[in-house]
Amino acid sequence: MNKPIGRLFVVALLMFGALLVSTSWWTVLRADDLDKNPDNRRALIREQKIRRGTIFAADGSAIARSTRDEEGVYHRAYPQGKRFGHPVGYSYASLGQTEVEKYRNDELSGNKNAITTTFDQLIGHKREGDDVRTALDPKAQQLALDGIAKVGSSGAAVALDPRTGAVKVMASTPTYDPNTITDKGAFSAASTDNEHKPLVNRAVQFGAAPGSTFKVVTATAAIDTGQFSPGSMVDGDSGQKFASRPLANDFNENFGPVDLKTALAKSVNTAFANVGTKLGASTMKEYMERFGFDRKPQLDYPRDEMSASVVAPSPPGHAVSPTSKYVDLGRLSIGQGGLQATPLQMAEVAAAVANDGKLMKPHIATRVVDRDGRTVDTIEPSVQSDVMKSSTAAAVTDMMVGVVQNGTGTNAQLPGIQVAGKTGTAETEFGKKINDVWFIGFAPAENPRIAVAVTVKAVTGFGGDFAAPIARDIMQELLK
Repeated sequence: MNKPIGRLFVVALLMFGALLVSTSWWTVLRADDLDKNPDNRRALIREQKIRRGTIFAADGSAIARSTRDEEGVYHRAYPQGKRFGHPVGYSYASLGQTEVEKYRNDELSGNKNAITTTFDQLIGHKREGDDVRTALDPKAQQLALDGIAKVGSSGAAVALDPRTGAVKVMASTPTYDPNTITDKGAFSAASTDNEHKPLVNRAVQFGAAPGSTFKVVTATAAIDTGQFSPGSMVDGDSGQKFASRPLANDFNENFGPVDLKTALAKSVNTAFANVGTKLGASTMKEYMERFGFDRKPQLDYPRDEMSASVVAPSPPGHAVSPTSKYVDLGRLSIGQGGLQATPLQMAEVAAAVANDGKLMKPHIATRVVDRDGRTVDTIEPSVQSDVMKSSTAAAVTDMMVGVVQNGTGTNAQLPGIQVAGKTGTAETEFGKKINDVWFIGFAPAENPRIAVAVTVKAVTGFGGDFAAPIARDIMQELLK
């Protein structure tokens, strides 16, 4: 071979190599990134020819399923309509994917990984999606939606099994019907409705002041550090100053020296502000983080569709550490002072107490099952953090039982079942008594199987009157 031909051969060889590397880079190594790029609709269009797996509720009913038309194109349908608009979301080539449909897309569409998928295509293996089974309970979910809509215009509820972290209810109101969101006008109206925001899952987004339900966190820190016991006496008079501003109890009631258990049952603000101030910012920060605050939930759900529960006082108007100079520790200790918590976070607070101090990772899905009915993946229970000692959990449980037996949470009582709980009422329009109302709790108190958090926005009243009955109905249904 003469030199010119040799050089030409080398150039051709290099060009072929570059072509091979470039093709492999985009079609194999970067294929997953391209497929998951929200601006890339080609993957969704291609998946219309693939049977997408069904999403099932805990009772075996279908939440989302695909049907094939005469041209071999699959269409997504949601048999339960708006009941599971949140947290299941939608999957359409025209709109993309959201919520569980987005998080579980690889399993539902049979997209194992780029190399395996390419190999399957080469050998002619037909691609099919696996089914996803969840712990979601249709009856309890509907009770939550109906209960919130009955007393307010917006709110959310979360119920989970404290022993495993399995999410049984994740309801958000207002919601939407994923069957109709494909209509261009309907999607445009929903996505631009800044007053009601039906596409926002309030259970995991848009945190709000949890009010006195947060006193469970303060009580846990107080007892677990050994600095307080349920019988410790604390000043419960109204009007004490914290951060140089007077803090009032409900109806300006003065309790004088009050023990911690009674202070929780009667929801005495100044008593818990004193407790939190004495514990100090570093201790409060440590226990908040143990419960999961200041980071996004470890839920099987898209991270960009969840909010962390944080302290965002004004000033400075953005999230800061609980140890920041801007934080009013007294008010933070009673769930105010700029604290913003999601219902999922507050359900996790109740769940950690219920589960002997261990917080389990929450999860919506329970199993992934292939077309032949074989379980290909099981979501096993996993400990997220050891929040408190078992003895502390027992003491806080007893205090929360007192709230429901003879405190502010009596409307959460269940016949023959002992309930532990805590009410919360966060005033949002001062002087007008417009409140965000809360309830967190679990049952049965002696052997908890359900932990719950409920919030309703803009209600004239208290958490014990409006949120507690909704939580009671959810727990009663799930304990059947």
